[in-house]
Amino acid sequence: MHSFIPPQRFFPYLSWTDIQAMPNKENVVIIQPVGAIEQHGPHLPLIVDAAIGVGVLGKALEKLDPSIPAYALPTLYYGKSNEHWHFPGTITLSTATLTAIIMEVGESIYRAGFRKLVLMNSHGGQPQVMQMAARDLHVQYDDFMVFPLFTWRVPNITKELLTPKEAALGMHAGDAETSIMLSLLPERVQLEKAVAEYPPEPTESTLLSWEGKLPVAWVTRDISESGVIGDATTATKEKGDRILESVANGWVQVIQDIYAFQQPKVQGL
Repeated sequence: MHSFIPPQRFFPYLSWTDIQAMPNKENVVIIQPVGAIEQHGPHLPLIVDAAIGVGVLGKALEKLDPSIPAYALPTLYYGKSNEHWHFPGTITLSTATLTAIIMEVGESIYRAGFRKLVLMNSHGGQPQVMQMAARDLHVQYDDFMVFPLFTWRVPNITKELLTPKEAALGMHAGDAETSIMLSLLPERVQLEKAVAEYPPEPTESTLLSWEGKLPVAWVTRDISESGVIGDATTATKEKGDRILESVANGWVQVIQDIYAFQQPKVQGL
């Protein structure tokens, strides 16, 4: 999977002397992709979240100005996926274990002299873990800038390519994820097994939702028999190519912004 990353941007390919001699290390952008190994319906492989993260990051790093120092760490494949664990093949870490891994990776990056770490999370079930770990790392090292980001939240055109229903309810293994996998790993997509399955409304209330500002806690089997939450049958490679290009372009912008970002200096306690 790391073959998606340009070799000159892959952190493990550096030697310790390369890292020791690196100039302006406090502004070098280190990116930790975080994925998951979990069910994505009958038509997609377990690796979807990790594949999307590293695929998007690789394309973004190819586009990034060579003068901006940014390096990808090896993908953390396992995540907190217990909402899917009723489906065979899903592997999950506990919140405590995932947090500990991120903290210890972050501590190692800090000890090497770096001060900017991006947690590039591609699994919708764990943004809160990323946010808490990022905050704890910053509390531990007050000059450590940690950015807990979700892969899909950069500026991109994905929702413009989906139906309104899919844009609102296609949360998992639907059109967008299936399309981008047709672009990244087409040989791993079994499109003939694709299904469409949307969740029921949680209540008659217009306020509560499965995801959103006022969410209901759920596990996948509560709202889907197939493991799909959305319509995978409308996916196409052409759509996936456009989504990949757009999300990667968004990440180029984000990496540029992080490289330029400086922590505010406020007189405080």
